[in-house]
Amino acid sequence: MKIAKILNNNVVVVLDEQGREQVVMGRGLAFQKRIGDVLDKTNIEKVFALQSDELVQRLGELLSQIPLEVMTTCDRIIGLAAQRLGKLQESLYITLTDHCYFAIERQKKGLAIKNVLLWDIKRLYPREFELGQQARAIIAKRLGVELGEDEAGFIALHLVTAQLHSEMPEVMHVTRVMQEILQLVKYSLQLEYDEESLSYQRFVTHLKFFAQRMLTRTVVADDDASLHSAVKDNYAKAWVCAEKIARHLQKSYQRELTTEEIMFLTIHIERVRKEGR
Repeated sequence: MKIAKILNNNVVVVLDEQGREQVVMGRGLAFQKRIGDVLDKTNIEKVFALQSDELVQRLGELLSQIPLEVMTTCDRIIGLAAQRLGKLQESLYITLTDHCYFAIERQKKGLAIKNVLLWDIKRLYPREFELGQQARAIIAKRLGVELGEDEAGFIALHLVTAQLHSEMPEVMHVTRVMQEILQLVKYSLQLEYDEESLSYQRFVTHLKFFAQRMLTRTVVADDDASLHSAVKDNYAKAWVCAEKIARHLQKSYQRELTTEEIMFLTIHIERVRKEGR
């Protein structure tokens, strides 16, 4: 690997065999080095071979401004999240690292930020929130900074964003729509959710992607009318509830649901209705 650009002592940009830029990180990697010099592979801690040249540039800029130990800590968190959640957006390396760095700096100054969505995040994204809690522990152990529980919620939202391939404001909007639908179902059918049940977890997962499609105006086309009728006849209470949701979304977000979408909502509502307490 030959150095194409030196960002600081710990971070350089190299060119791969195809002439594409990669960001390479390691302690003292560029010490007494010049452009064109070959890197000592024993000093390399991480190679970021991102698909987008824009992401490579943005990551390089970020890494040139933050301490190496913060980046390696965030890389550990992202690696853990990828093991648990599957493939995540590459931009997470930038967004999560940037967020954690400033959260750490704020905490040192006693300027922690309140997370108004914390309660919803805990309920709607339990896996991501648990990873946020583990991220707090990793940061405390490696960097000696104790972040508050609110930050576990913010980290969880970044992980949700990386799964949905969305931007943070959209994910916060999705979270709000999910909460509205869950409340409508709860009070319409007088349910107490069993949040540990598989049917509830499936419903929340369905709502996550349903709300994203709704907000991006992605339409699920109607398919089998006979199946719609069968679901409506067999799950009458759940269907009425789904229609109430459809009216709410039309009024609040000017989004008209197709019969197919109402049908899928009905099926999930029926499952939680049967298991509700």
